[in-house]
Parts: sequence; structure tokens; C-alpha cells
Amino acid sequence: MRIALGQLESGADIRANLAVIDRFAAEAARDGAVLVAFPEYATYEKKKVDATFPAVAEPLDGPVCRELADIAARHRIALVAGVVETSDEPGRAYNTLVAFGPDGGQLAFYRKIHLFDAQGFGESTFIKPGPSIDPVVFEHGGVRYGLMTCYDLRFPELARSLADAGAQVLLVCSSWVPGEHKTEQWLALNTARAIENSVYVAGVCQAPPVSVGRSVLVDPMGVVELDLGLDPGVRTVDVSPETVARVRESFPMFRQRRLQ
Repeated sequence: MRIALGQLESGADIRANLAVIDRFAAEAARDGAVLVAFPEYATYEKKKVDATFPAVAEPLDGPVCRELADIAARHRIALVAGVVETSDEPGRAYNTLVAFGPDGGQLAFYRKIHLFDAQGFGESTFIKPGPSIDPVVFEHGGVRYGLMTCYDLRFPELARSLADAGAQVLLVCSSWVPGEHKTEQWLALNTARAIENSVYVAGVCQAPPVSVGRSVLVDPMGVVELDLGLDPGVRTVDVSPETVARVRESFPMFRQRRLQ
């Protein structure tokens, strides 16, 4: 099963961001991908989350999501991207991942639960944490995907809950803030989540300067199958449910664990 990672350099021009998403989705579909994943804040991004984020937020049936659904349908590909969603609290929005199928229908959505109040940032000032901690998993093309967002990667219990819910590929859609050792941490944590859960991890990230880039696909044995480097672009890579099953049989951690 072929999927694609679309590394963006999103900015504050929503129409320009959507145009790049459209172009990358078309390229992924031409290369045989059945799903393309884009980063957190794919449709609107700045160096720091500020009051403009809730100001541009829309509901999941608003124009931005309708355009994402149209892109998925136009290119007959499933699409996952980060959007800014309106919440019921004035001045704060949700940081949401939404997945659309190749028919344009919504497959799933996930509102980020671990907000980045670290490293001098205060995401929660303008973003509201998702109210549900239930793992969000959806199926497409015979593969089960779990959704995580950026800072979630530092919380292994979320990845484990997704694996317990049947995820074979974790889509970690991110805008990983640069800083000391941050690229090394990004790569190590994607690899750790893959190994400890016997899953593929697709860590798809915003490009520099707002983020560190280095979107990766890590296989269940911890092998990096794809690394997009620092520039915007889209690349395809194969994932295999059979590989997940084989690794889980070789390392039967889910049957052997003592702590739940």
C-alpha cells in the first residue's frame, strides 16, 4: 500500500496553502499513493500561534474543509491535513486533523489534546485542547491509521492507545518547533513510537524556518524508509500490514506486557 508525505511551508495565505496541497495531492496520486498526509496547521501557519488563529478558524463543514474534500475527490486520494477549527470558546480554536476519503467524504477528525506550552510557547492561549482523549483511528484501503499531532509524540501512552485500537500506521502531523536538539528529538521519538508499538510512523512536518522539516516514514523495526530533508515536497512510500503483523509476531509485546 503506497502512501505519501507532503512536507509544506505553510504561511498565513490560506488560498496559497490550499493551492500547494492541491498540487502535492495530484503528484502523490500520479505516483500511486492511496493516501497523502500533510502537517499540522497545513492551511494556516505562523511562527507563533496568536490571536489570528481563532480569527481565521472555521467549522469542519466550512470553506477550507470543503476545499480539502474537493481536492481529495478531484485526485481520488485520501487526504489528511491540519486545520484551525472553531470551538465554542471565544478567542480559542481547536488544532484539528481532518481526514477525507477519495470520494470527498469525511473519514475522521482529531482535535489535538496535548498543547505545546513549552519552550517559551503558549499554544493553549489561543488553542483549546480537544475534549476527548479517545484514540482516533480510521481505515482506508485495508490499512488502519491513527491520528496524532506534533507535541502528542512526546506522550507514548497516546501512541499505545492508538495501537491498541488497531492502528497499523500512525500519522503524526506536526509543526515541530526548532531549537536545541529538536531535530534529533523529532527523529528519535518517531522511531521510538514505531518500535515500541510495532507500527509504521509517518511523521509529516512543516519545513523550515517555522519548523524542522525532516518528515519521515519509520517502519515497525525502526528503519527510516523515507526522509524528506528540509525542503517542501511530497514523496511516496510503501507500507505493509503484513509487515506489522510479522513484527508483532516476532516481538509479541502486546501479549507479554504486564502494565496496562
